[in-house]
Amino acid sequence: MIDNFALALTHGLLALAAWRLLQRPDLDRDPVADEQDPAPRGRGRRG
Repeated sequence: MIDNFALALTHGLLALAAWRLLQRPDLDRDPVADEQDPAPRGRGRRG
């Protein structure tokens, strides 16, 4: 049988980690785009 303390402890730690991640100040900021290379890299036209 699963121990209720172990279940509460793990869920509590996961909730604490989620709370700490959501409180980060850089969560709402986008990184500055590179001005020298405006074209996105990745899957696109072959050139």
